[in-house]
Amino acid sequence: MACTSTDRTRLQPRRFALPLLFLLALCAALPAWSGVRDAPGKDLRVSLVTYGPGAIYWERFGHDAIEIYDISSGQSMNFNYGVFDFDQKHFLLNFARGHMTYMMDAERSEPEMMWYAQQGRSVRHQTLNLTPEQAARLRDFLFWNLRPENLHYRYDYYTSNCTTKVRDALDYALDGQLKKALQARPGGLTYRQQTDRLMAAQPWLMLLLDLGLSHYADRPLNAWQESFLPVVLADELTHVTVTANGQRRLLLTQDTRLSPNRIETPPKTAPDLRLPMLLVGTALALALLLLGQSKRPGARIGFAALSSLWLLLAGTAGLFMLALWTLTAHVAGWANANLLLFNPLAWGLLIAVWRKRTSRRTHLIAWIVTAMAALALLGNLTHLLAQRNLPWILLALPVWAALLHTLRKRAAS
Repeated sequence: MACTSTDRTRLQPRRFALPLLFLLALCAALPAWSGVRDAPGKDLRVSLVTYGPGAIYWERFGHDAIEIYDISSGQSMNFNYGVFDFDQKHFLLNFARGHMTYMMDAERSEPEMMWYAQQGRSVRHQTLNLTPEQAARLRDFLFWNLRPENLHYRYDYYTSNCTTKVRDALDYALDGQLKKALQARPGGLTYRQQTDRLMAAQPWLMLLLDLGLSHYADRPLNAWQESFLPVVLADELTHVTVTANGQRRLLLTQDTRLSPNRIETPPKTAPDLRLPMLLVGTALALALLLLGQSKRPGARIGFAALSSLWLLLAGTAGLFMLALWTLTAHVAGWANANLLLFNPLAWGLLIAVWRKRTSRRTHLIAWIVTAMAALALLGNLTHLLAQRNLPWILLALPVWAALLHTLRKRAAS
């Protein structure tokens, strides 16, 4: 899966250079940091800054930051948790295994927001109604988190990303009131629906992610859980009221869009994949049936080639899902019901589709894979399986049924 809420990368220093780089960064930002860091709570204004989705796949989920503004000095800093390092040792391996490490960062507010605006991404600025004590508490926590020993965290697409870290920091300043308020509100979409919606501009990547997501991604979410997305968190804050000094008040005092979105906006809902998948599955099945029964020259080779392509893809997809389940920390891909549709058993038919006659072993494998697909359909329709994978069933079941029918007919001839 693509990174959910990150946008820009920063070169990660080698271990021996980390303290030096931190000191250099501290000196460079000292004028802004000193005002924000040392100001009394009554002079601090806290805002959530939300950036809309970008054009690159890892930017599609958006980004956000906490802005701390010192009224007296006019200095302002943005704190965000979305920094990762492509040059990190074993980055691609760790990415594949789900052992990603991300970092916190702090920058001057104006240049950062201007950078996103220049990229054509929307910039939304929401001022929070915090008490001086809450503002100071949040500021102190963010600076503590910025220390080299606290800088890194283990990243998870849905439960520990740059937005959930921002959300958790705000909740810490509010003594748990934010979590209590959002947990009481139902979410709008599931993890799968949000992922498909946001990745719709990259259809092949969207399909790959959807295939790899298990029942974990289909659980009903509350607003706290769905606030793993920057835009959702920003929208949910508009409904939140908090208690301070015995008085109930809205959490937001101002909600301003500083820059409009100039990049194609993701759809509001996830695309419905059922009809397209059914059409593709039916077309493949009909092609296999026609080629398998035709007596024309080349039809047998056409059937074998098309079947082999399907079997190779099905087996590879199954191996991919098994690896996600057994070899990685990607919990959202564990126990994937799509293994009933695509699994390495498919490779057992690769040689058989090129032969004129088939064996009992071939028939058994064909029966098994078709029965597993039928079982997936039954489990989906009766809700015995929690995973909402009907589009993939509509793709796979007709193809397996056509393969089974053709191989059985070939054995009888």
